[in-house]
Amino acid sequence: MNGKSILYIINPISGTRTKKNLQHFLEQKTTEAGIPYHIEYSVASADYSFLHPIIKEKNITDVGIAGGDGTVSQVVNGLMGFDLNFGIFPCGSGNGLALAAGIPRATEKALEVFLHGKPMHTDGFLINGQFACMLSGLGFDAKVAHDFARQPKRGLSTYARQVIRNFFKARFYDFTIQLPDQQFHTTAFFISIANSNQFGNQFTIAPKASLSDGLLDIVIVTRQNKLKLLLQTLRQIWGWNALQPATAIDTSKAILYFQTASVRLTNNSKAPLHIDGDPADTPDHVVIEVKEKCFRLIYPV
Repeated sequence: MNGKSILYIINPISGTRTKKNLQHFLEQKTTEAGIPYHIEYSVASADYSFLHPIIKEKNITDVGIAGGDGTVSQVVNGLMGFDLNFGIFPCGSGNGLALAAGIPRATEKALEVFLHGKPMHTDGFLINGQFACMLSGLGFDAKVAHDFARQPKRGLSTYARQVIRNFFKARFYDFTIQLPDQQFHTTAFFISIANSNQFGNQFTIAPKASLSDGLLDIVIVTRQNKLKLLLQTLRQIWGWNALQPATAIDTSKAILYFQTASVRLTNNSKAPLHIDGDPADTPDHVVIEVKEKCFRLIYPV
């Protein structure tokens, strides 16, 4: 098929579904399509340099990633130096990047997109030099991500339990925010850095976010009582909060929502950090910058 050569990378433990049937389906359908392919499994180290000689030897053109946002981010980061198209088979607990790109969760439909979709240049971003492609954050959602990673069971129900458990004992964190045109201090429940309009599972925290606009959407949920916090967060999820200009942010608002290509944070209270849903080490300083059109993602036509 037009000189395609496929590398499938499967995360065997993402989400709740077994991957044996998925692998068999991909093998069968790709063979029927007459496309050469190779299958590997994701690695916990996120070091995919072992695939570099395989990509060269087999003239790989397309990489299909079966996993969640963290797996996608790590694979793209590890293989970005090659001239490749990346596709997603959503198998994680949130699948925010796939949802933002319109890629269906059903394997049959995702394969149709992978084989016949349109590769388009897509943004990513760097957090202290570490690549991310979907959404990262500090504070409450990062604490949930850290606790979720320690659970023996995956899936939406497990994640929801961690959200509820952490909400009632949640704390607030002090940050200093440095933008190109403004600096301010805030005490926040959480800060989200979004490249996509999806938080995962059809929830959005940054409704104006785009995967290819060269900007990151920053959402800061400031300190308030729990009832107001819940109501204001719902307003943000429902898209009722307007974007503020990054040159004149009104820090008195309950939720600060703005776009920027770069931001620096001083993490005064040691808020936990997650990168594309995976727990990360807690930094004192966070440097965030967009990485424009850095990889090609296959979208539905």
